[in-house]
Amino acid sequence: MAKGLLVTYVLWAVGGPAGLHHLYLGRDSHALLWMLTLGGGGLGWLWEFWNLPNFVAQANRAQGQKQSSREGIPPLSPIRFFGQMIVGIYFGLVALISFSSMANFYIVGLPLAVGLGVLLVATIGNQTSDFKNTLGAAFLTSPIFYGRPIAILPISLAASITAQKHRRYKPSVESETLSVRLYRLGLAYLAFTGPLAYSTLWNTAATLSYVSETLGSFLSWFSFFPLLGRLMESVLLLPYQIWWLLVGDSGINNRYFQEWEKFYEFVHSFQDEKRQLAYQVLGLSDGATNEEIHRSYRELVKVWHPDHNQHQREEAQRHFLEIQAAYEFLTQPKKPRGSQR
Repeated sequence: MAKGLLVTYVLWAVGGPAGLHHLYLGRDSHALLWMLTLGGGGLGWLWEFWNLPNFVAQANRAQGQKQSSREGIPPLSPIRFFGQMIVGIYFGLVALISFSSMANFYIVGLPLAVGLGVLLVATIGNQTSDFKNTLGAAFLTSPIFYGRPIAILPISLAASITAQKHRRYKPSVESETLSVRLYRLGLAYLAFTGPLAYSTLWNTAATLSYVSETLGSFLSWFSFFPLLGRLMESVLLLPYQIWWLLVGDSGINNRYFQEWEKFYEFVHSFQDEKRQLAYQVLGLSDGATNEEIHRSYRELVKVWHPDHNQHQREEAQRHFLEIQAAYEFLTQPKKPRGSQR
């Protein structure tokens, strides 16, 4: 049965952020993405208003002919590449919140989550990509930044580049019943939201700690790139901006903004505690100079280098990693607190 444009617009208006119109058009990957991101934070859902006629035409073409595999390579899409990067980072952040306490998380769990996020965007519409190569790029990149939340960025970049390099058109497949498609989407949705809900409801304190540590690391890292830093802060404040556009300057709006201010203060207070711990690891007092930090780092690295402690290699490895992490944290540029507002 041919898909109707009017029905598509109605489903877009009623359940667009949940992907109902994409489910109607047979775009299951796009529907799942919208289910997991609430329509791309609302922005993707609004932007689709102008693309719905094209989506309907694609769905009807696929139904109206026994489509064989298309020849050639799909054109390179900067929007798709950017989407792969963002969703890969998003999946990585959710994995950090849900699974970071697991053993070998940074070797297995994180690259798998980021790679699946990239592949989800790569399979939207009539395109797909190579599963093994994309995940392989993610797994090969993860050891380089082992143990650091910022690893999400290079892993997502490597996987996105690989997915774009191996992009191709989807082969023709027989249509499945709606119940089978809903069953598959339901399993994927539960696999994503189940661990996150468990961490949030039954391990709230640890979840807040993971969120603040991850966001704090991101904000510190973006201090090297002021423009990207301001863009990231704008994304974090997006819910406030949308609320302001909807209700204007009201008391509710002010209280809502204050909650975001508290959130930023929480992130910064966590960063202050982390800075104090870094000073303790290096055996320094608060406010030590850069020269003192460098000197203490060099001395401790010599003492705890694993090659110099064969009799207690595991303990030396742990101290060595702590010393490196503390040194990197204290030597990175410190972003002024007032710039967050």
